[in-house]
Amino acid sequence: MEVRGVIRAHGLSWREAYAGLLPEHVLQAQTVDPTDEEVDRWVERLWDNRDGVVIAVDTDDVVRGFADFRWGASVTKPFVETNDAELKAIYVDPDYWGRGTGTALLEQGLETLPDQITRLRLEVLSDNEVGKRFYEARGFEKTDTSSYELGGDSYPTRIYTLEL
Repeated sequence: MEVRGVIRAHGLSWREAYAGLLPEHVLQAQTVDPTDEEVDRWVERLWDNRDGVVIAVDTDDVVRGFADFRWGASVTKPFVETNDAELKAIYVDPDYWGRGTGTALLEQGLETLPDQITRLRLEVLSDNEVGKRFYEARGFEKTDTSSYELGGDSYPTRIYTLEL
């Protein structure tokens, strides 16, 4: 797994998607040039969930995005119920937005889910218009609200659900 590329796609996507929604210092903390220690932390986190991680690469084998699907009470948020899975993350290099990369990651990730999973749930910042449009266009419906704590601040969120 090309973890440096995953981290870079994550950082670039965060900076673009959340610009104006989150404080600048939070955005800049999302690295696009990870240290060896950061890579090690990501490797550990992703390895623990290797069955649910999907990576998109371009024709030059450069990572352009990734998705992290999770199932099971010990690795999902409280809004995820029995027989649900959580889409914990889907991030695509902004230069690849609108090219089908995110949709391909979502579709491939759905294929990795165990047969007993009947719904996919996720949390998106309420003001994240790009994210909301992406999920709604792919059949997700807003089913609840919550909040996300980051850096001592609370941000309103929407819970989206896709019936499988």
